[in-house]
Amino acid sequence: MKPFERLSDDDLATCVHCGLCLDACPTFRVTGLETESPRGRIYLMTQWKREQLPFNEEQVKHIDLCLGCRTCEAVCPSGVPYGRIIEAGRAEVERLRRPNAKRRIAKAALRQLVARPRRLRAFGAVTRVAQATRATSAMRSGRQLPPLHAPFEVPAGRLAPAIGPRKHRVAFLVGCVMPILYPQSHYAAVKLLQLASCDVWFPEGERCCGALHAHNGDLDEAERLRDENMRMYASGEFDALVVDSAGCGSHLKDFYPGLQGRVKDLSEWLAEVGLPEPKREVKMRVTYQDACHLAHAQRIKKQPRDLIRAVPGVELVEMRHPDICCGAAGLYSTLEPQMSARILAEKLDDLAATRAEMVVTANPGCQMQLASGLRQRGSHIAVEHISELLVRAFL
Repeated sequence: MKPFERLSDDDLATCVHCGLCLDACPTFRVTGLETESPRGRIYLMTQWKREQLPFNEEQVKHIDLCLGCRTCEAVCPSGVPYGRIIEAGRAEVERLRRPNAKRRIAKAALRQLVARPRRLRAFGAVTRVAQATRATSAMRSGRQLPPLHAPFEVPAGRLAPAIGPRKHRVAFLVGCVMPILYPQSHYAAVKLLQLASCDVWFPEGERCCGALHAHNGDLDEAERLRDENMRMYASGEFDALVVDSAGCGSHLKDFYPGLQGRVKDLSEWLAEVGLPEPKREVKMRVTYQDACHLAHAQRIKKQPRDLIRAVPGVELVEMRHPDICCGAAGLYSTLEPQMSARILAEKLDDLAATRAEMVVTANPGCQMQLASGLRQRGSHIAVEHISELLVRAFL
């Protein structure tokens, strides 16, 4: 392949360099540098493809610092497909750059651990032991992890039947890291789907969807995982594939054309099919953090808020910038910890100003990033997945 051949000229040409994306971009907001903005990065990639700028490590850093949050897409009047551009550009950068130890380890971990369910579960078991002996506190990445418990287990027969008359049959994405890090979010999501009159099917042989691989420039592995999963999804009948991780949901909608129109975020599906009347009040002051790939990639902002407001006793208070990235962005907080921390600082200030008892979101990366930052500040604000808050009204 010629350098940057993956990048579409048509995609690059949609950017008219108007600059309306600048104030929405988290890295530009922090640095004020044109090269840390969407249009600046598009300009760099365009010039690399035209061979009018030399490709070097100094300039590559600007691509590394992109969170891939796609906030720019939501404010772009020209409809620039920035998510597709940055993933293709990052794939080319990783193909052409000099070997980098940190990124080589990240790629190996994604391919040899995250993409292999049995290995990932074994790693989770080892990590639980390490947490019990406080061994993980020696590493920054270890300190970010939530307390690990037994992973999510698929029910017998790979089916969780509807509670009451069945109206729908849905497939459920178990995914890779979420059943290890946040099994309680999955259990709550499945319970909500059952309450919404859904039989919940767990396809056998389901793998990681490939979102983390694509976001980090490994499109080859993302395509391999997609092809494996599509063969498995073709073996069953379902009305929707329900996903409770925003990053996975946006990747499936963009990258799995064979599932066109059937991939649904949990909040999107529950708002569509409805839940029964809640059984009890949940008296709590809550704020909602928009997961980037839910708000900007999938354009889902109203449904989760409507579901939260429908919980009796909940007071929903909006923070100043609920749809600006928290700095998690998959592996970003590990690969680019300094920039991640600067972006998180603004988010934590916004959270504190709400005086909320709990912040709710819809993505495991956001959960981990926010909880870690709040712990470091000594804050008592709890962090939960939206499914966990909603299910409280039915337990």
